[in-house]
Amino acid sequence: MTPTTGEGAIGLRGASIGYGDVPIVREVDLAVAPGEAVAVLGSNGSGKTTLARGLLGLATVLAGEVTVLGAPVGRLRERGRVGYVPQRHTVSGAAPATVREVVSVGRLARLGLFRRLGAADRRAVADAVAAVGMGDRMEDPVASLSGGQQRRVLVARALAAEPELLIMDEPTAGVDAASQEALAGVLARVSAAGTTLLVVTHEAGPLAGVLHRAVVVESGLITYDGPLAGAQAEPGGGHHHHEDAGQPPGRPGYRLDQPTVTPPSARPRTAGA
Repeated sequence: MTPTTGEGAIGLRGASIGYGDVPIVREVDLAVAPGEAVAVLGSNGSGKTTLARGLLGLATVLAGEVTVLGAPVGRLRERGRVGYVPQRHTVSGAAPATVREVVSVGRLARLGLFRRLGAADRRAVADAVAAVGMGDRMEDPVASLSGGQQRRVLVARALAAEPELLIMDEPTAGVDAASQEALAGVLARVSAAGTTLLVVTHEAGPLAGVLHRAVVVESGLITYDGPLAGAQAEPGGGHHHHEDAGQPPGRPGYRLDQPTVTPPSARPRTAGA
């Protein structure tokens, strides 16, 4: 496909991304429209995580153009518009912290470091915790939670900023089936509210009901870009995908008070670079 750089949720044109002066992802073209739910698939070392890190400014754009929510990467004024759930599976820290305290940190992306949380911010934190099914654990130390529960706390931390774009790196890895199912439910609701999802994973099966488009990355190149069901035949594309079930609506931003609606029909994507 030919992306329109500067428009949409994500735009890459001839983009090479890497570390230092070494490109890991090379000459990639990609466009993600607002409200899409996209899996980035690939084997270990394929470059899929580097692609996501480039969108976050955590890896260097060495060539080409990369835009996020209409702004060149790294120049988005309101950082809270993009949420990120990193690859690590648990919450760690030297000082003990409660679920409420950890999730409140995510709200600072909207406020800045030196502003206190007001009533609206506290409601956003509570709503985010409730969204991941942890509303009864607000005051529990995160160290007392299981690995799957801690993973859900990290998701809530990202949701607390009410992002328009949510990027997740291997969200289902290392957690049990029950936690994977709970996460799929959370992401289905977030997607239905209009938030754009980009999920980096080596296996999209647990989230196949949520992610309807797939981008397969191999050896730093996009080898497939289309419906998730068609990605299973690609190298690194996984094997447990379901049929395409539609696209989420295009209303930007995660809000719990938005009604869940029936998504429109999918818009299949053609093969990429």
